[in-house]
Amino acid sequence: MTTFVDRVELHAAAGNGGHGCASVHREKFKPLGGPDGGNGGRGGDVILVVDQSVTTLLDYHHSPHRKATNGQPGAGDNRSGKDGQDLVLPVPDGTVVLDKQGNVLADLVGQGTTFVAGQGGRGGLGNAALASARRKAPGFALLGEPGEARDVVMELKTVADVALVGYPSAGKSSLISVLSAAKPKIADYPFTTLVPNLGVVTAGSTVYTIADVPGLIPGASQGKGLGLEFLRHVERCSVLVHVLDTATLESDRDPVSDLDVIEAELSQYGGLDDRPRLVVLNKIDIPDGQDLADMIRPELEERGYQVFEISAIARTGLKELSFALAGIIAQARAAKPAEEATRIVIRPKAVDDTGFTVTQEEDGIFRVRGEKPERWVRQTDFNNDEAVGYLADRLNRLGVEDALMKAGARGGDGVAIGPEENAVVFDWEPTMMAGAEMLGRRGEDHRLEAPRPAAQRRRDREAERDESQREYDEFNPF
Repeated sequence: MTTFVDRVELHAAAGNGGHGCASVHREKFKPLGGPDGGNGGRGGDVILVVDQSVTTLLDYHHSPHRKATNGQPGAGDNRSGKDGQDLVLPVPDGTVVLDKQGNVLADLVGQGTTFVAGQGGRGGLGNAALASARRKAPGFALLGEPGEARDVVMELKTVADVALVGYPSAGKSSLISVLSAAKPKIADYPFTTLVPNLGVVTAGSTVYTIADVPGLIPGASQGKGLGLEFLRHVERCSVLVHVLDTATLESDRDPVSDLDVIEAELSQYGGLDDRPRLVVLNKIDIPDGQDLADMIRPELEERGYQVFEISAIARTGLKELSFALAGIIAQARAAKPAEEATRIVIRPKAVDDTGFTVTQEEDGIFRVRGEKPERWVRQTDFNNDEAVGYLADRLNRLGVEDALMKAGARGGDGVAIGPEENAVVFDWEPTMMAGAEMLGRRGEDHRLEAPRPAAQRRRDREAERDESQREYDEFNPF
């Protein structure tokens, strides 16, 4: 049964924004008190956050589809809808987030580091927010935007200072168990270790972490065995330690050839040539193991390796190895540049940036792309003529009408706003630039215009008194 997962595909869906409300305030003796529709609530975000208590991506392997809650719609009496609740997903330290094409979106290292995997949709404006001196009583509201839906790949790359590499059963797990307080599963058969083990080591004033990379065999970098699944865990390490078995029972193996095979796999995987290397000759407590270590040590030192002879079982040679690793790690940490203060990069738009583009495609369709036009289309209720006219006015003020004319569009030509898979297509007519004239005086009500004449106001008061008397007589017959 799978207990460790370090690569998953996550289907993140942010919450949709709530729709705005189109409402008119009404009360007794006040038939039209003005628009009072509230705004819709914002949809919840999907947020990845580093949590040190999480060590695997197993939860997302079993439940890859995650969705935040939607924003609530607005209501009358200027009541805005409730915002959707953000969905916070804990991930292990060292998680890398990629898109489906393999491009890195975020590298999450450090407790509390966050990444927004899905942005919640904006809530639509109610008609109270859309009212203006020209549009005093809008009969429409804006729709909420759909939340962002995105598929991402999450890979876990263990954050450790030292990586132990070597053949199965070379003694990597045993070495971690005696250098630190880690308690990995240990047995005398290959592939005992199915997950990277991580331990914390203290050597003098230096504290560092050490991890093993299980299952490296010839062909691991091409996917053979378990090695490819765990090679990514060595990428963040400062030093690599080759653990060689000097007491192997396999006749076709010896420590030097084991070292060459593992180095070839690391080279084919790539990106690790700059890591310093140490060689550990393990199992010297066995007589044949000590003899073989004495034979191959000169050859390894000639290659430039620093060699340590140890026995994880007898716990010999561990102190020298521990302090040597601490020295290398201290140097690596000192060589790293100090963290720079967070910088805010401001990239102002070009003075000639209109915020949208108009292009003519091979089939003759004129396609409009841009953040604002596409967002406005998503927020428009096309069943409401007044809302459609409002969209026409917005597009005209943005300059879309003029841009279409410059691009050669003529009456009756097809115009698409948005991407090909989700666009609004219509036959364009130049008269749409006067959306207000097409649909009349949208959002205006004669009862909210100039003050009524004195005689009319007197007749209205008398009618209201008569209505009140009729209501009183109806409920008080005696």
